[in-house]
Amino acid sequence: MTDEQRSGCAINLTLEVIGDKWSLLIIRDMMFGNRRHYRDLLTKSNEGISSNILADRLKTLLEQGIITRKDDPSHKQKGIYSLTEKGIELLPILAQMSAWGFKYLPVSEELGIRAQLLSEGGPKMWAEFMDELREMHLGLKRRKKSGPSVGEQLQAAYQAVLAKKRGEKQRD
Repeated sequence: MTDEQRSGCAINLTLEVIGDKWSLLIIRDMMFGNRRHYRDLLTKSNEGISSNILADRLKTLLEQGIITRKDDPSHKQKGIYSLTEKGIELLPILAQMSAWGFKYLPVSEELGIRAQLLSEGGPKMWAEFMDELREMHLGLKRRKKSGPSVGEQLQAAYQAVLAKKRGEKQRD
């Protein structure tokens, strides 16, 4: 245990790495929104992270081995952020947090649909999604299954709720 750590408790140590809201939201956006460039993480988050907070949290996540950064071949000054295996293995935690929030908090329908599907799909769906993330972020090949991927299912459900809401607004 170092002087900077409050205790050797596993929960405490985990919270010291990912316990602030912004770090979890960055990881969420990388997992569920495939946001992998600084600009996307800065401008496409519903919560409106500031540039200095984003830069600080990305630095911490890099130092902790949760994400990596490589140069973007399309632009010398841009980087592409990817989840590491450590980052990908946070998916069940985020799925459990979203299930709890969906059950007990006033989650919007469009932002809650993915939480609902992940909760209903359980560990089997999480494992499939983690394999998809490994392919996307780590370049590992996975065994393809027939039908849409978990990521595609989550995105389609989100889009369906948005379309339904647009239809309701047009009728009003």
